[in-house]
Amino acid sequence: MLLGWPELIVILAILLLIFGGSRLKGLAKGLGESVREFKKATSGEQKEDEDNKVIEAAKKLGIETEGKDTSQILREMNTKLAEIAV
Repeated sequence: MLLGWPELIVILAILLLIFGGSRLKGLAKGLGESVREFKKATSGEQKEDEDNKVIEAAKKLGIETEGKDTSQILREMNTKLAEIAV
């Protein structure tokens, strides 16, 4: 059973009356953050793609990446970029 627009509007109106505008805003924000975290946790492919991009950028800076995790590589990249900027 799917809800249509009229049903959703009635539900939102009832929630607005029960919780009020400011509290409903906080609930929506919390729900949005939860959904975002869930998507982030289930998208392992995206993390692998991001890791590959970090490794590629580090190699362009001349940083050795073998046997290091992404956080170590990022720290070395920050150090290298700070040296370049000075």
